[in-house]
Amino acid sequence: MDLASCDNQNPVVLPPGQCVFLLTRAQSGSVSPLFFSLQDLNLEAKTLCGTGLVFDEQLNEFHCLWDDSLEYIDLMETTQYMNEGELRILADTYDSVYLHPNSYTCACLASGSVLRLVDAVLRNEIRNGMAIVRPPGHHAQHSLMDGYCMFNHVAVAARYAQQKVLIVDWDVHHGQGTQFTFDQDPSVLYFSIHRYEQGRFWPHLKASNWSTIGFGQGQGYTINVPWNQVGMRDADYIAAFLRLLLPVALEFQPQLVLVAAGFDALQGDPKGEMATTPAGFAQLTHLLMGLAGGKLILSLEGGYNLRALAEGVSASLHTLLGDPCPILESPSAEKEEERPWQPSVLPVLTWPMLQARTGLVYDQRMMGHYNLWDNHHPEMPQRVFRIMRRLEELGLAGRCLTLPTRPATDAELLTCHSAEYVGRLRATEKMKTRELHREGSNFDSIYICPSTFACAQLATGSVCRLVEAVLVLNGTAVVRPPGHHAERDAACGFCFFNSVAVAARHAQCPRSLRSPSLPRILIVDWDVHHGNGTQHIFEEDPSVLYISLHRYDHGTFFPMGDEGASSQVGQAAGTGFTVNVAWNGPRVGDADYLAAWHRLVLPIAYEFNPELVLVSAGFDAARGDPLGGCQVSPEGYAHLTHLLMGLANGRVVLILEGGYNLTSISESMAACTRSLLGDPPPLLTLSRPPLSGALASITETIQVHRRYWRSLRVMSEQTWETGGDGAHERAGIRGRIGESTHTQGSPSCGSRVCPIPESGLDVTQPCQDCGVLQENWVCLSCYQVYCGRYISAHMLHHHEDSGHPLVLSYVDLSTWCYNCEAYVHHQALLDVKNVAHQNKFGEDMPHSH
Repeated sequence: MDLASCDNQNPVVLPPGQCVFLLTRAQSGSVSPLFFSLQDLNLEAKTLCGTGLVFDEQLNEFHCLWDDSLEYIDLMETTQYMNEGELRILADTYDSVYLHPNSYTCACLASGSVLRLVDAVLRNEIRNGMAIVRPPGHHAQHSLMDGYCMFNHVAVAARYAQQKVLIVDWDVHHGQGTQFTFDQDPSVLYFSIHRYEQGRFWPHLKASNWSTIGFGQGQGYTINVPWNQVGMRDADYIAAFLRLLLPVALEFQPQLVLVAAGFDALQGDPKGEMATTPAGFAQLTHLLMGLAGGKLILSLEGGYNLRALAEGVSASLHTLLGDPCPILESPSAEKEEERPWQPSVLPVLTWPMLQARTGLVYDQRMMGHYNLWDNHHPEMPQRVFRIMRRLEELGLAGRCLTLPTRPATDAELLTCHSAEYVGRLRATEKMKTRELHREGSNFDSIYICPSTFACAQLATGSVCRLVEAVLVLNGTAVVRPPGHHAERDAACGFCFFNSVAVAARHAQCPRSLRSPSLPRILIVDWDVHHGNGTQHIFEEDPSVLYISLHRYDHGTFFPMGDEGASSQVGQAAGTGFTVNVAWNGPRVGDADYLAAWHRLVLPIAYEFNPELVLVSAGFDAARGDPLGGCQVSPEGYAHLTHLLMGLANGRVVLILEGGYNLTSISESMAACTRSLLGDPPPLLTLSRPPLSGALASITETIQVHRRYWRSLRVMSEQTWETGGDGAHERAGIRGRIGESTHTQGSPSCGSRVCPIPESGLDVTQPCQDCGVLQENWVCLSCYQVYCGRYISAHMLHHHEDSGHPLVLSYVDLSTWCYNCEAYVHHQALLDVKNVAHQNKFGEDMPHSH
């Protein structure tokens, strides 16, 4: 059996010996033998590493002969005995269906195959799985074939599981059969992202629009994201997942995730006409693997370009197996008005061959740095010892590749520190106790002992050693003293050499990543204190994006002052590449950090598209820390780490910074290391929604950085700051998805809408410059009509000549503000939108409730 034979000219090679091939079964209980291959299943620390794969050659044994009630099942069963004419007559009674004598057998086998995976996942035989089956199923309804589908495999599997199930349907066609099955069931959350085009795309149903949210007890548990134009890209799908699906899914807390995995949104598919890539689907799969303890099953639906289909399935399977997500070719969510978008050739993906997945650096000699005058100083030697002991107790250290440590060279240190400063610290090795005390008092929050220079040099060199390791994918650096407060020429806040900054510069040296240009480095600093040193070192450098989340308390929290304010955005060429999320109080926890990740950190990070991610992993925001006063859990840190691992081809390095509760830092670093090793993040129960103050901090940073990052212009934060936790409130929020992807616009936006002409609007009117009928916009100041960016960009030229800011799309009735550089929604736009809707569809615009 050759799983790579979808396209014989360009086979896709799947990794051998890593999947658990399961016996398939028909729903009747009959078993069709495939073969078993079970290799390298590592169950250490009770962690499942297997991916199930079901496929049967019999699924190929039906084709079109021409070019769930018992009565319905009985009718389908009789198709085995019909002749061609009878099959044609029966198929013609349904929408987009063909039948073959083997259709019933194959449909039963497909549904049974998905159920076999559900059994294996729920019994903890495997972690996740993929069902390569046909015919597809998500259009099939209770007693109705539809859209090539006879039985709804995912719906049957959800009923069979009898648990809280999240169904994600990313097929380019809306899975109306699945939606109708569960639209009154609060135990199943159905999320579909599909091409709609105001109902003109199959299946042509109003129920496929965003306004359908479920009924009765199921109200709020149906979420539709309808695309109203073709050409949607990876960034669009990722934005929908980050801004909508993941926050809702974390609230829903599924016990199993099922994916109706159609690949007809891939670039080159003749039906979908979208522009996503296999790497994009790898990213979506990775994001879903953080839910339900990793219990995730993909079931094949549509996909009609054989090459693209094979690549898409292969990329998703690689991700299920724990391989890193490929770097996206064009990750930005930007809507470029200046030039038409042109699809590129579908890239050929490759995956690295690694000796080990996760590297680990630790050296007991780093305990030699200690406070000569205060045995109870929070930055104590036991910090790294306790972390390593916990990693060993859990068997995590043994699963890592332990790398030899080394001190940093002077050349490495001088990339971020002055020669005078390095010499000054080196001189402390020969100082007497009184001199050391005097020298330490010259800096802010610093103690020095005779071993300090050697320990700081060893910590920084060990991080460089981890970054340069080409045989590992990611890594953990259990090092001290910390580094992110260290300035170019001054120690600060327990820190001497800025290990993260030096490692970033080391990674940009050609022998590390071997990049012809300066590699893009993302530094995420989640230490509870602002990394003033790191910020200053890179504040003029656009090749390093620095994102810090820290307590600020209006400038009164260490290191004090306004350096950690959201208004600090970098300087010169580095403007926009310093991002500060400034918490203004204690008790910030998992919900707040995840909200920042979904709304701010990850959108910017995907747009920046780094080649390496370095994390200043201080754990003083952890629950129980004596200095931080925050409430992040080890499980929360595991999820933050997992979400970052979708970036930079999985090359993520965690470097210990602060954290002063020995139990908290040990458990938190262990949780992060589990994620780096590929274990699914543990179930995370959010005890509360994000704090209003935390949301205000996130929103403030978004407002500051919207001018620099297009990915921040697609969502109004005001639509998320809605109180209430009942089903009615949730339904209302989810029902507004069609509007929540627009900003509210500036207060002056509404005043820019001029009265509608007495003649009304004609949505069929051609461009006044070139006469084309596609992708036209109407100016809401003068009501002249011009074509958009996909044609000749005449509306953009009209704006540049006239200064008129607001335009309305005749394609999807969205409104763009050139002044805000964003899609906007404003109360003053409702009348003109409704007139256009009446002209386009012959009826008033639907309301959100």
